[in-house]
Amino acid sequence: MRTLMEDEPEKYQSHFSEYIKRGLEADDLEGLYKKVHAAIRADPTIKKFEKEPPKEHKRFNLRKLTYEERKAKLIERLNALNSAAGMDEDEDEDE
Repeated sequence: MRTLMEDEPEKYQSHFSEYIKRGLEADDLEGLYKKVHAAIRADPTIKKFEKEPPKEHKRFNLRKLTYEERKAKLIERLNALNSAAGMDEDEDEDE
């Protein structure tokens, strides 16, 4: 930690950003580890933490249509195309 701080301060900032936020220096780490190990030895049971429920999954791809849905969609498009073509023919006859 000390050598990185002396040689590359930018890299030190990125690697040890959490330690810096909590006010821990290179000299404080040994005491921290001893304190943590003592706490684990005093009560070695695993403590369960409540996890946040997962967020709703966003679906980016469309769901597959059934055969009947695809068939109905095709008929709808063909009817729209035929009605649009019928309007164009009516306009040509008027001119």
